[in-house]
Amino acid sequence: MADIFNAVDIWERLDYQLLQHGAVTLYFSEEILHEDCAWLRKHGYKVRGLDASNWKTESVFHDDVKRILEFPGYYGNNINAFNDCLGDIEISKEGGFAMAILHFDQFYTALPDRAQAVLDIIETNSRRFLITGQRLLALIQTDDPRTRYNHVGCISPSWNPREVMDRKRGL
Repeated sequence: MADIFNAVDIWERLDYQLLQHGAVTLYFSEEILHEDCAWLRKHGYKVRGLDASNWKTESVFHDDVKRILEFPGYYGNNINAFNDCLGDIEISKEGGFAMAILHFDQFYTALPDRAQAVLDIIETNSRRFLITGQRLLALIQTDDPRTRYNHVGCISPSWNPREVMDRKRGL
């Protein structure tokens, strides 16, 4: 298990900054998202990119996550199977696992209950992984700078450190 807690610059590490507010972090800028994904890769994270713009049905969502997150062939294509398989993903001992999901607001508009459940499942599994020192992150890009998702796993996702101020998102 990677020991970020002995790092001299712990407070400056991106993963620490993201996780201190929960596993789900919001992004407006795709450029900042890509830069943060590069940082995570450089620091031993396995990063998987997903595009939620075509998740208009639950079956399309499940087809994408099964393929991109490399879920097993027996994946059940339902929200319970997503929870089970996400809890079984292999997480690097040196870094962690990050999902970078583009255009999540479109999924949320099309299927709000399912999108909320996905965020809750990510947050819950991240907390479970943290018990053993493993890190699971979700970098959620939205095209709406006013996006708020309340009570994800009992935590409200915050904006990433560079876009936390409204003016940084053009507001």
